[in-house]
Amino acid sequence: MAIATLDWSQCPAVESIPGKRSGAWLFRGTRMPVSTVFENLQDMTVDELVEEFGVTREQVEAVLQCAAHTAEAPASLP
Repeated sequence: MAIATLDWSQCPAVESIPGKRSGAWLFRGTRMPVSTVFENLQDMTVDELVEEFGVTREQVEAVLQCAAHTAEAPASLP
């Protein structure tokens, strides 16, 4: 099964800075990778993510909304 790559550039809650965590997409103003949400969402609630990883509820919700919006968008044909 192919996994689509998400375009985080349109999500205001995240940033990617070359040289900071190898350019990974991070929650803005932190060193916490966005991937942390998806790696832990099955086992943790949003409130638990906020408490454990020092991000805000608004940041987590924005990331989830961006991912959902991207999943709804039609795939580009080659």
